[in-house]
Amino acid sequence: MTISPVMGIFKPKLLQTRPNSGVARGAASRTCCRMKISFTTKEYARLLELAYLGRWVVASRKSEDAPPARRYDDIFQKLLELASSLGCADLVEERDGGLLGPSAKLEENEPVREFIGEFENDTFWSELVTRLAEGDYAAEQAKRALAEAPGVEPPPTPDQRLKQIEDAYWDEFEKHDLANVIVLRGGRG
Repeated sequence: MTISPVMGIFKPKLLQTRPNSGVARGAASRTCCRMKISFTTKEYARLLELAYLGRWVVASRKSEDAPPARRYDDIFQKLLELASSLGCADLVEERDGGLLGPSAKLEENEPVREFIGEFENDTFWSELVTRLAEGDYAAEQAKRALAEAPGVEPPPTPDQRLKQIEDAYWDEFEKHDLANVIVLRGGRG
């Protein structure tokens, strides 16, 4: 998609994929519908923020060169390449090899930093609760296997029990944050 500025509003030139042109194959070789989209400079800046955040989430737990992150490289580059013509040159900078990347202004943008902080916080708590609940459930199952007795009520399903344990952890962390967490080094306690 090519975008060209027109009186402060940016409109893509209309593109069409021709059947049997060798450009596209399979189902995508059918004639593509025409697309027209307009962005103000502010809207395009928000689109860059969104693309940066999406790319950050994909690459946040792996390297930038990992296959999940590289999947989006071409489309991310295309968006970055449009920045100058759409009035957002300050949001991109040239990197090694002539590729573009987000500038410090984009990476340090307050709403972007705030979202990333909230995302990391939510991820931490969710992972902590899930892993603690799974550990407790595994310990319960081991104890139950050792103490199986006739006439004992059947245990809840694994999903039901994990949910009960997770709820207990959520209650604890919502009330006390990490104040009651004790880390035991060198073994299980």
